Amino acid sequence: MSRIYQMTFASIYPMYVQKVERKGRTKEELDQVIEWLTGFDESKRTEMIDTKATFEEFFDQAQLNPNVSLIKGVVCGVRVETIEEPLMQKIRYLDKLVDELAKGKALEKVLRS
Repeated sequence: MSRIYQMTFASIYPMYVQKVERKGRTKEELDQVIEWLTGFDESKRTEMIDTKATFEEFFDQAQLNPNVSLIKGVVCGVRVETIEEPLMQKIRYLDKLVDELAKGKALEKVLRS
């Protein structure tokens, strides 16, 4: 099993916040992106952080957005739409959305709306 699956959302979330804020985006925008992908509102995100949910547990409880198949592109040198391992694909979807937000893409485009 990949090491990333056992990483906690609580350990990664602050890095996502730092990444987007360094590029002039806000934590609120990041939270909107996470909610779009997973269906997790603020209280559910807080619960995931407080319980130190692993990425595996995090995505087990997520209700992925029906438009998730519209997320395309490369993360860590791999095309997200071709990743065959379901959990790794979900993690990379999140990485891709965070990258797009940090690169200044309009929120409407990041949220595929």
